[in-house]
Amino acid sequence: MRVPESLYELNADVAVPSGLPLVAGLTGFADAGGAVAQTAEYLRSELERTVVATFDADELLDYRARRPIILFDGDHIADFRPPRLSLELAQDDLGRSFLLLTGYEPDFQWERFSTAVIGLIERFGVSSTTWVNSIPMPVPHTRPISLTVSGNRSDLVESMSVWRPTTEAPSNAMHLVEYRLAEQGRSVAGFVLLVPHYLSDTEYPATAVAALEAISSATGLIFPTDLLREQGRDFVARIEEQVAENGELAKLVHTLEERHDTYMEGTVLRSPLTDEDGEVPSADEIAAELEKFLAFRRGRDDEPPLQP
Repeated sequence: MRVPESLYELNADVAVPSGLPLVAGLTGFADAGGAVAQTAEYLRSELERTVVATFDADELLDYRARRPIILFDGDHIADFRPPRLSLELAQDDLGRSFLLLTGYEPDFQWERFSTAVIGLIERFGVSSTTWVNSIPMPVPHTRPISLTVSGNRSDLVESMSVWRPTTEAPSNAMHLVEYRLAEQGRSVAGFVLLVPHYLSDTEYPATAVAALEAISSATGLIFPTDLLREQGRDFVARIEEQVAENGELAKLVHTLEERHDTYMEGTVLRSPLTDEDGEVPSADEIAAELEKFLAFRRGRDDEPPLQP
């Protein structure tokens, strides 16, 4: 049996201080509003980073499901851009160090990957693990993005988790990492952003802001968000124009606002996801909506690329 450590290559030139927090976000599954992708890209572009470990894509990735990007220049391939999954040493806006795990979600070898990640957590004496995810839900864009919090950080669950269902749902690789960390009693928190379903297939800047705020709450790290907030204001302004011009959309948003506000006021409603008849969707119904979303994403990914 191959050892988990063979899944990645360490950068021996980097000295990682012990006791740093780990922040993670992997793309590839139900990234509603592009929350994880935007957050990871923003952190990579705004912060100073040094690669600590790079995972082997040939072991973990299904290239036919998520094909690498090439740059075709006139008559030749000018660039080939392989997907990356890496652990990096980064610094927040105040110069405080933390570890950042970003890139593709593995298609294969989840147990081995999970063991490898936990091995790195042990190796570097990581103090806490925080990861982000997002799913589409019938909530309005005119209200702050709500969260479901998982893990063993009871302080974060009590203060930030708005929706606490008991349900079955499709998992991702970080769910397994969280589960194994919790089994070992290691500090871990997962944030699931509940993104307006009608904006789930767009890059919604507010999701990245909400993700960064959640990470800050869990770790104390501070991140620059001015650019994202400006982009978010422009984005919402365009959405409001569309709502104003579309009566059906305006009615939908108003209905979602009423349900959200009623739920947040602490009424008998058990969930902000209540339907028109006041009934809470079943786990099967939620999973079915999620499957529709994923099927749409898969269909779009399978479209043939433009030919040069």
